[in-house]
Amino acid sequence: MIYTAGEMLAEFVSHEVGCNLQKTTTFSGPYPSGAPAIFIDQVARVGGDAAVIGSVGDDPFGEMLRARLDGDGVDTTHLRTSKTLTTGTAFVSYFEDGSRRFVFHMEGTAADDFGPCPHLPHGSTLHVSGASLGNAKIRAFVEGLIAQMKGDGTISYDPNIRPELMKDRSVRRAIDQIIRRCDIFLPSESDIAALYPDKPAETVINDLLEAGKKIVVVKRGAKGVLGSDGSDLIRLQPNVVEEVDPTGAGDCFCGTLIGLLDQDQTFREALTAANMSGALHVTRRGPMEWNPTLAEIQHHLEIETA
Repeated sequence: MIYTAGEMLAEFVSHEVGCNLQKTTTFSGPYPSGAPAIFIDQVARVGGDAAVIGSVGDDPFGEMLRARLDGDGVDTTHLRTSKTLTTGTAFVSYFEDGSRRFVFHMEGTAADDFGPCPHLPHGSTLHVSGASLGNAKIRAFVEGLIAQMKGDGTISYDPNIRPELMKDRSVRRAIDQIIRRCDIFLPSESDIAALYPDKPAETVINDLLEAGKKIVVVKRGAKGVLGSDGSDLIRLQPNVVEEVDPTGAGDCFCGTLIGLLDQDQTFREALTAANMSGALHVTRRGPMEWNPTLAEIQHHLEIETA
């Protein structure tokens, strides 16, 4: 079983580029969101055994999130419903250069209101999203899950680093600890630049594999992907699409990769499918409005190679 834990959010997306969340304009939403939710939903969409640990409010946003995850086959046994706190929210706007501005409401909402830390079954995979580590309660909860594994199972980690988080010593300690503990490391190119300044991605991959990582993949966005499972270094070109909304593409990529590896697909097969899923994901507005199924991914791969 593949588990993840973290914030469950309702997201609202601005239609006006450059509004900077500072003016009255048109938004779409609510959309089910939160990096852990996007990831684990995609695991289920490609046929993986998926379970989520988190919390939502007893409100329409919480009902929306639970319905999406349940409907896509995620085990929500450990998704709590708070009777006193509302579901966390996120608001996002885009700029011409593709950068984003977020306003999150997580602290003091159901998003960081976790109950007791559940025991993960023998041999489980735990995926950690770095986007969750900026919240102290979520960070402590995730660290508790990591501590209980003690080499029993697999830990995958997508750093998803934001510059402001790197300035927080407690967050940086958590990042360094998880990098040491994880078996599968899934940074973006910007994560590599933040963590290993002036070090080429190829060198980082080789160094981490030599240090004992099972898999290291660098997500390069419009430049494709680079990764290895300890054998050959694989370079995949990007799948060219018209981008509408990039939020969640990295989580979708990771969900596809981890979900398919757990079903015994080869590393190359899983990486190729993940590369396509991330591309498809950005073509619709909303952070998980096109988490593609395995059949959809395979169909588009066939078109690419035809």
